Amino acid sequence: MTQVKTVEAGQSGATDTGATDTGATGTGATGTGLTDPGAPGTGADRSRSRWWAPLTALTRPGPWRRGLVLATLALALGLLLLLHAQLTDRGGIGSLVETFLPWFGLFVPVLLAAALWRRSASAVIALLVPAVAWLSLFGGLLGDKSHPAGDLTVVSHNVGAENPDPTGTARDLATSGADVLALEEISSQARGTYEKELATTYPHHAVRGTVGLWSKRPLSEIRTVDVAMQGMVGPLAEHLTAEERKATPRALRATVATDRGPLAVYVAHLGSVRVNPESGFVTGQRDAGARSLAKTIAAERNERVVLLGDLNGTMDDRAFDGVTAQLDSAQEKAGDGFGFSWPAKFPMARIDQILVRGVEPASSWVLPATGSDHLPVAAGLDW
Repeated sequence: MTQVKTVEAGQSGATDTGATDTGATGTGATGTGLTDPGAPGTGADRSRSRWWAPLTALTRPGPWRRGLVLATLALALGLLLLLHAQLTDRGGIGSLVETFLPWFGLFVPVLLAAALWRRSASAVIALLVPAVAWLSLFGGLLGDKSHPAGDLTVVSHNVGAENPDPTGTARDLATSGADVLALEEISSQARGTYEKELATTYPHHAVRGTVGLWSKRPLSEIRTVDVAMQGMVGPLAEHLTAEERKATPRALRATVATDRGPLAVYVAHLGSVRVNPESGFVTGQRDAGARSLAKTIAAERNERVVLLGDLNGTMDDRAFDGVTAQLDSAQEKAGDGFGFSWPAKFPMARIDQILVRGVEPASSWVLPATGSDHLPVAAGLDW
């Protein structure tokens, strides 16, 4: 009996010892160095986390620090729109920017999309500058300001010296409803066609050089106007000799007899502008013509004046400050939209103008394309 108890005691001791050793020595999973992923880190890890988290928060760009380049671009765009008149005109850069100034507004939604993608609050706020600047310059053109038909309808069209269908162009213009029609860039080859096709609708007309005026009302006091042309360039010049280029008029003035009294009408085609790799945006001839035209209009005694023509520039261009100081744009006063007229296939600028003094524009619009690279422009005028 005693011997058996001893064995049992030994077995029991061995079992107890094994169980105790296993727990005591930690030879289980924990003891081998394997860590439960869900278990908290060591004290050193927790210490590093306490210092690292604030440092990461300070170095990570927040919504006001992200997109600083976008914010800078937005402010630069706003300054360009606000201070475009202060931009140097060396190499014609000022005139070039002002010619296409409305299109700079397209950069606003592009920059806005980039700012939202970057989640940059600073860029979004900065975009308010160009957005407000653009609206202050061109917001008034977005709505339709036209009124019922005016007392007199005028149309101006650069018919294009290389127009392949002058007959079709003349017939389209004859059905436009214009009381007074001004044509520019009339080639010597096409002049007879225009005179023939327009004769029935417009019994009165005058042509001087490459510009002409057709009217349903009597014309008088017709004369050539000097627009400082020192030899022509462009498609029209290809059909003229050197002497003809120097002598061919590009502007005229006539008095139109209306039911409300005499109306002084000017038709002008100013010098072309050219982009030259060496000289930049060349506008000298156009600018000289604009200055000469401004002086002539300033000397005009008739209080009612209409200027029709291809001025080869927009009224945002500083070169026309002398003209716009005396005359109002029919498109700006009574148009719907920008009224772009060139090029005809994809109009990007309004270089064909109807400007007035002493009469009130009631409406202004652009007519459908003809065979020319310009679109005709029209306006209804009230007294």
